Amino acid sequence: MPKEPEILLDRRGTTGIVTLNRPAALNAVTRAMVRTLREALEGWRHDGAVSRVILMAAGGRAFSAGGDLRHIYEAGRAGRQEESIAFWREEYFLNAMIKHYPKPYVALIDGIVMGGGVGVSVHGSHRIAGDRFAFAMPEVGIGFFPDVGATWFLPRLPGEIGTYCALTGARLKAADALAAGIATHRVASARFAELVEALCGAVSVDATLAAFAEPREREPGPVMAHRTAIDRIFAAGSVEKILARLDAEAATASNDASWAGDVAATIRTKAPLSLKIALAQMRRGRNWSFEECMRAEFRVVSRVAYGHDFYEGIRAVIIDKDNRPRWRPPTLADATAESVERHFAPLRSELALP
Repeated sequence: MPKEPEILLDRRGTTGIVTLNRPAALNAVTRAMVRTLREALEGWRHDGAVSRVILMAAGGRAFSAGGDLRHIYEAGRAGRQEESIAFWREEYFLNAMIKHYPKPYVALIDGIVMGGGVGVSVHGSHRIAGDRFAFAMPEVGIGFFPDVGATWFLPRLPGEIGTYCALTGARLKAADALAAGIATHRVASARFAELVEALCGAVSVDATLAAFAEPREREPGPVMAHRTAIDRIFAAGSVEKILARLDAEAATASNDASWAGDVAATIRTKAPLSLKIALAQMRRGRNWSFEECMRAEFRVVSRVAYGHDFYEGIRAVIIDKDNRPRWRPPTLADATAESVERHFAPLRSELALP
């Protein structure tokens, strides 16, 4: 029986349609998928009959849970790190291509969207949250760092929400994602098929989405409910100071006390070096251009690929599933400023961008 394509391409009316088609693998993004999507976008960019692009996913559980971590793990353990670095080079180029795409790019996101799945959706002009929408950048939990342009988009979320997401890997459901600007519209999942048909017509994308979008909820989502505390606590200048503020909050009788204790405990399970790299990204990315952010991420990933924590994190969470990673360095104190700075140093072969 022939293997199903990892990406399905279709043309309906004025619209180019892309469907991520690895539901059994939670639509994890592979190098072949990156190449297919890039080629499709390049073709449609110059096709006068195509006025917009829709990106959606097969299945229902996940829009895309990220990159193909098992493949990256196996390549790294076999000493083929350059193979993974070549993948990230192509993936980041695609992220930048989507960011600057000249036509409306509509991502219909229903289910989990993390890592690489965020990279092919969040940079598009329109991000539609379905009922099962759940966004997260949980990379520090596997010894990695928030990439695919997170250095650009997370610091530009309201207040310190981006820093909170980067250091905790917290999930944002639709209400929080809309308030933060990760999603631009919310549409009931049951109406997605009808929405696709409408988007294939001649009516503008904005007018079509306005007709389908649900009103925003009046009550804040579970993350935005702690916005004041997040902005105050996560504005601290170091991971250690953020944890100290969380511990101090947890010791009070405030409405945020229990939440602060849980958040502190969560952060303490993450890779110390990854936490410090992520905080550096959040602080520096605010003042960098999009291109500077992407090049910095490629510098970081080119070092992380030869490190210990990323493979140990995948082993603990994906391979052995013992959830007992042995980080190196093991503590925040051991994750020095010099070790962080080394990851951001220039490369001999920098990332080329469109």
